[in-house]
Amino acid sequence: KRMIANAAPWSFALKQMYLAYFPGDSLFEVYGSTELGVNCVLRPEDQLRKPGSGGKPAPMVEVKLFDDAGNEVLGSGPEHTGELFVKSPSVFTDYYKQHDKFLADSKHGYQTVGDIAYRDDEGYIYICDRKKDMIISGGMNIYPAEIEAALEHHPDVLEVAVFGTPSEEWGESVHAVVVVREGGSMTDHDVMDFAREHLAHYKVPRSVTFIDELPKTGSGKVLKRELRAPFWAGRASQV
Repeated sequence: KRMIANAAPWSFALKQMYLAYFPGDSLFEVYGSTELGVNCVLRPEDQLRKPGSGGKPAPMVEVKLFDDAGNEVLGSGPEHTGELFVKSPSVFTDYYKQHDKFLADSKHGYQTVGDIAYRDDEGYIYICDRKKDMIISGGMNIYPAEIEAALEHHPDVLEVAVFGTPSEEWGESVHAVVVVREGGSMTDHDVMDFAREHLAHYKVPRSVTFIDELPKTGSGKVLKRELRAPFWAGRASQV
């Protein structure tokens, strides 16, 4: 029997809990979308070895990363991010009554849904975030998924969601909403100190709140708009 995680990424803590009860060779995670199909697969042996990764391109799938200028990104590591484009037999041939949108999302025969990603030196793909979820703080582009993946390694963190909140000084500040594991105990300083050990200084959350459970859709995707809303209420701009 196999467990295939899709629709929303599993946290590192959830994978650890699953593997404590079920065979280590049973868990697969896939990255994809309705428009592009299954693009990457993270195999069982890589679940804990490659935390935060969506895996390697699936059979018959070609993946390329392009920067904002349209140049292909060939480097590896978090400093070499680009918009992820896919070519495969499962990619939509058009959008219903939105042909212009389909063309805008196309490049050299590849298609995108707006995800930002990077690859490591072994060719594993890491999804940073959708372009629309990017935080711009002090002119720096910050991807919440990278911060979430780092914080999930803390032994007391069950789940975490990161997003931007208004800042008069920086435009946006990094904010983390944390769900603590049962029996665990954390303060906002614990979260920030742990982040400083694993992230560049400008990616460290400036503020933290704790809740019992993250709001999610039926498919398990975190409803960040519900978490963001109180911070941006009454503002004309949401970025």
